[in-house]
Amino acid sequence: MNLRTALGLSALAALVAALVWTIRYDGYFTDPAGLSWRYAACWALFAVAVLALRRVPAAAVVPLVLAGAVAVAAAGLVAAPRTSTDSYRYAWDGRVQSAGISPYDHAPQDAEPARLRDPWLFPTGAAACTGPDLARIPYTGDTPHCTRINRPAVHTIYPPVAEAYFLAVDRLSPEGARHKPLQIGAGVLSLGVTGALLLILRRRGTDPRRAAYWAWCPAVPIEAVNNAHVDVLGVLLAVAGLGLVAAERLGRRAAGGLVLGTAVATKLMPAIVLPGALSGVRRVRDAVAVLLPAAAFTALAYVPYVLLSRGSVFGYLGGYVEEEGYEDASAGSRYALLRLVLPDDWALPVLLAAMAGVCAYVLWRGDPRRPWSGALLVTGWAFGLLTPGYSWYALLLVALVALDGRWEWLGIAVAGPAVYVTGQVFGSREAVSATAYGLAVLLVLVVTAVRRRGLRTADRRC
Repeated sequence: MNLRTALGLSALAALVAALVWTIRYDGYFTDPAGLSWRYAACWALFAVAVLALRRVPAAAVVPLVLAGAVAVAAAGLVAAPRTSTDSYRYAWDGRVQSAGISPYDHAPQDAEPARLRDPWLFPTGAAACTGPDLARIPYTGDTPHCTRINRPAVHTIYPPVAEAYFLAVDRLSPEGARHKPLQIGAGVLSLGVTGALLLILRRRGTDPRRAAYWAWCPAVPIEAVNNAHVDVLGVLLAVAGLGLVAAERLGRRAAGGLVLGTAVATKLMPAIVLPGALSGVRRVRDAVAVLLPAAAFTALAYVPYVLLSRGSVFGYLGGYVEEEGYEDASAGSRYALLRLVLPDDWALPVLLAAMAGVCAYVLWRGDPRRPWSGALLVTGWAFGLLTPGYSWYALLLVALVALDGRWEWLGIAVAGPAVYVTGQVFGSREAVSATAYGLAVLLVLVVTAVRRRGLRTADRRC
């Protein structure tokens, strides 16, 4: 092993140690400031590790990226979910489906599925129900009842492919396994993303070092593995779909559209990559080859649940959009940058107009051989203008950065946890959102300008 490889391995080991140190620390409610500093250390060591990888000899790059991917993913398994309770809803949805009940028909606190409750998801007693991450549910008598599931009074919002995944994990899980099967499943999916990235990069003749932007990113062990967010399944399908769409053959593009449809039917958010999938498309048949399979699969995936459910298969989706402030800009920390310069009522219309412009640019000027480049541009600006407060949303962005190599967009991925965790320290997520996303957007603009200036200088020399 030469010195450069040893240095790269040492930087990676330091990153993994910092991730374990951070994930084992249960400070989200008790010490968000301390947790924020740990997050900052992880991101700083991630940057050091990626820089060290640039100096590693080409023959050692792929083995080191893969070894790091396994170690980083494993770091997410060292503790129960720390900063999100979403995976408990996943476990419940899988359980009720295994019992032959549609997850769209009942809220977790409803009486009908009460026979499926256990002490893990539904603790009882005053001592067991004192945690800040537990929600009280209706009960009779003097013994309090609560649940680890957030929003227990509302129906699930997850699309059918996600629900099928929850069912599969439940069926494959040994009794009493609790949160581990979902974490392990998410870890396997995160490694699948790394494999898909390396395959696409190799076929394109691109430097495989880019895969480390995903494989070693702190967001992966924290949000994809430890918190077991189903977003990682959507990311894997979106990456695979874009890889297929990049092919020139119509059949491959249609297959890519189908896979993108499965991504949308997993978390809806991957729909944001569809304009990128149509980058530079000039023929109607090429656009139809992508959009028709995507739309058809998304619609058909709902059919089994529509037939089996008595309630709406969209569940709490509308209520969630309203609760998160996407309809009313004044309701939360959304549209933080736009609200700095515009009245609240203007935020949503201006956002829609801006995104329409970005999509039009991608459709007209995008490179059909690199659809992930257009997808990154649309996704990055959507996040930068929407300023979401949940850090796991950026998992899709991180994977697109790995495909395209424009590292500056990772600032958006850093802004998410800054709002989600550090926002608690200052008591104002809106102010933190404006600051964090503002700096992230500034980084993108500065690096883009410098890169373009460098390209112009190189062209003049030629």
